[in-house]
Amino acid sequence: MGLPRDISRRAAAVRLVALDVDGTLTDGRLFIGPTGEAMKAFSVRDGFGLALLREAGVKLAVITARRSAIVEVRAAELKFDHVLQGVEDKAAALRESCTRFGLGTHQAAFMGDDWPDLGAMALAGLAASVADAPQQVRERAHWVSRAPAGRGAVREFAEFVLHAQDRFDAALARRTGAAP
Repeated sequence: MGLPRDISRRAAAVRLVALDVDGTLTDGRLFIGPTGEAMKAFSVRDGFGLALLREAGVKLAVITARRSAIVEVRAAELKFDHVLQGVEDKAAALRESCTRFGLGTHQAAFMGDDWPDLGAMALAGLAASVADAPQQVRERAHWVSRAPAGRGAVREFAEFVLHAQDRFDAALARRTGAAP
C-alpha cells in the first residue's frame, strides 16, 4: 500500500495499537470442549512486545468478534487499555477507541488476519497483518510480518513500531543497563 518510507512515517505516528485476537494474537485455532471454549495459546514473546509498546506510551486495544473469558484474562495480564469483544463492525470499534483516547485514526495501527478485519485496517493509519493471513488481507496491509500468527508476529510488529519511533534502543538499554 505504500513505500517503505511511508510505512515508517505511519508507524512513527502510532499512539494506539489495536489487535484482533484469533489468527493474530493466537494461531487461529480454537479448542472447544463440551462446555464451550476451553483454551487459546498466546505467545509470551508477543506479550512482551506489547509490554514494550505500553512502556513507550502506546495505548493497547483488543477488538475481536468473539467473546471469550480467556481474552479478558490475557488482556488484563498485558494491561490492555481497551477491550472490545463481540464486535461486528471493527472499523466503528477502532474509531471508538481513538475517540476514547483523543486520537485521530491516523495515529492508530490495526493488526488483523482475515476479511472481518479489513474495515478497521482501511481506517487505521497503519494496517498490519500476519504472514499466514489470506492474500487479500496481506495485499491491503501496509506491513506484514514474517512470523505467523500467534508465533511472534505481534512481537515483530511491536519492534517495527518502536524502531520507527526511535524507541527501540532505549527499550533494549533499560533491559541491559547500557546507555542507548
